[in-house]
Amino acid sequence: KWAKFEEKLGETALARAVYERAMQDLDERDHTEDFFIGFAQFEERAKEAERARVLYKYALSALPKSQAATVYKKYVQFEKQHGDRKGIEEVITSKKRFQYEESVKRDPYLYDAWFDYVRLEEEALGDETDLDEAACARVREVYERAIANVPPAPDKRLWRRYIYLWLRYAVFEELRARNPERARAVLAECRRIVPHATFTFAKVWVHAAHLEVRQLELPAARKILGNAIGRCPKQKLFREYIQLELQLGEVTRCRELYQRYLQWAPDNCDGWIAFAELEGSLGELERARAIFELAISQPSLDMPEKLWKSYIDFEIEQGEHERTRNLYRHLLSRTTHVKVWISFARFENDASGVEGAADVFAEAEAHFRDTGGKEERVMVLD
Repeated sequence: KWAKFEEKLGETALARAVYERAMQDLDERDHTEDFFIGFAQFEERAKEAERARVLYKYALSALPKSQAATVYKKYVQFEKQHGDRKGIEEVITSKKRFQYEESVKRDPYLYDAWFDYVRLEEEALGDETDLDEAACARVREVYERAIANVPPAPDKRLWRRYIYLWLRYAVFEELRARNPERARAVLAECRRIVPHATFTFAKVWVHAAHLEVRQLELPAARKILGNAIGRCPKQKLFREYIQLELQLGEVTRCRELYQRYLQWAPDNCDGWIAFAELEGSLGELERARAIFELAISQPSLDMPEKLWKSYIDFEIEQGEHERTRNLYRHLLSRTTHVKVWISFARFENDASGVEGAADVFAEAEAHFRDTGGKEERVMVLD
């Protein structure tokens, strides 16, 4: 009231002095939202936009977030009237930051809110080549606060979103902050806290290995992936490690890895097929055949039909009709599925003409007539 009285009399300097004295004499708990808004609006009316901006910013930092909603609103209006584009963007960022703070305070395990928060801070950095250290520190602070909220139970479902915070943090350090050492440390700490005895995340190991490759540290990359398949083997880890060695042209290492892979998962048809295709691509046809033979002799396979198809297609590509024919006979001794008969007949049509196909169809029709497979017999006759 006193300040407004002085302002009404045209005593701008005295009105400002009253506000300043209030700032000094009142306790901090009495610095209310209304007081700051009144002081800032007085400076606006006095054509002192910069003073008003400083007051709004000070109020937002000094007041508790729950008591600053109106200040935010007034500050946005002020920047729209007096600020430039950068100022408006800053105040909008500040407002969003306030909303995310409230959200993560209510539920610190709401990882999507943390993602939005760090994305906001990263966007505030802009695309500058030379990043502001203070802005980088602010991004790091949000990441550190986010990853501090470790899921409360060793349940992989709870960890799925959380683990991407670590990966995103490492990407930020490597690509935006251009600090591969910090990225390496982030990924190392991530691997330390994941309960690998219960479950693991192949993407964490692979990301760490690829970071080392980008830093031209191949021994370190191999050590990470070797440690991974030793501690917690997974199909994806084996595939990624083999792919890395294949890109480097290390065929001997690829073979050793496939051997370890298939010792660990002898029922995995994809692994057998990939190993045989590797040998085939190198022109090692006998090796490829030996691998296929070893594969089909396994007592248990997850997708035997896929394995047999790959073996048969391999022999067809080599033009080995007699070997292919023997394979079909071998397969029919194990299963008499109608699709195998039809596939065999189609192969004979291509290999030896219509008569060979007709013989196979006739044999199939007789088989299903004897065994009572009516539906299968209809398919063969069609």
